[in-house]
Amino acid sequence: MNEDRIKGNWKQFTGKIKEQWGKMTDDDLDVIAGKRDQFLGKLQERQGIAKDEAEKQLKDWQARHPDFRFDN
Repeated sequence: MNEDRIKGNWKQFTGKIKEQWGKMTDDDLDVIAGKRDQFLGKLQERQGIAKDEAEKQLKDWQARHPDFRFDN
């Protein structure tokens, strides 16, 4: 997947991400910019959850949104 497509994909899904994890801010999502590791770290921080739980939540969310792809 090329970089422009990833960026477009990320912008399309930021609203859905904020619906799922309301504590994520626009600034958080701008910094993350589609990078999976950064997303998981910020998810742990904002939601106050362990790494394993963040991984599980993200995996479940991605199963419901199969068109979504991270940059890495």
